[in-house]
Amino acid sequence: MQQRDLGRADLALLDQIDRRELIEQLYLLDGGKLKLYEERFDMDGWPPGEAQQNAEVLAACFARGGWFHGVFDGEMLVALVVLDSVLLQVERPALQLKFLHVSRDYRGRGIAGRLFRLACARAPSMGAQEIHISATPSRNTVDFYLHLGCTLLDSPDPELLRIEPEDIHLCHRLG
Repeated sequence: MQQRDLGRADLALLDQIDRRELIEQLYLLDGGKLKLYEERFDMDGWPPGEAQQNAEVLAACFARGGWFHGVFDGEMLVALVVLDSVLLQVERPALQLKFLHVSRDYRGRGIAGRLFRLACARAPSMGAQEIHISATPSRNTVDFYLHLGCTLLDSPDPELLRIEPEDIHLCHRLG
């Protein structure tokens, strides 16, 4: 497998990432604490139109100077991490981890952790002291970020909270 920074044309490869996942538990933020509850559903790839919608959001991020780094197996994009370039309106300069996905057949190999650490290494050169994550509330996703040392945000960026109110908003301090 190879990895590299991506160019604008590579955004067309986004739908190659296999998002299938069986989700059995979700987190809810209740009174500042995470509460786990049973919720079983099969995420069977990209919901209709979502890959295109994500591509548009990511194209705008790319145009404003976001950082895109992918992992390839041959010509197939199997993992992607994206840091937005816009500093959030929070206490310490922070960037949003805009996207981090690893294809189903490539999970469990440490790829996501390596990509996250690369984003953490890149963020200071983009002016950040923190990375903020709007994590889907699935147990696997939230536990992944908690395992990497992320913590719950007391005061998420108002715009991120408005866009993704059901997500679990996390922070990773750099350095």
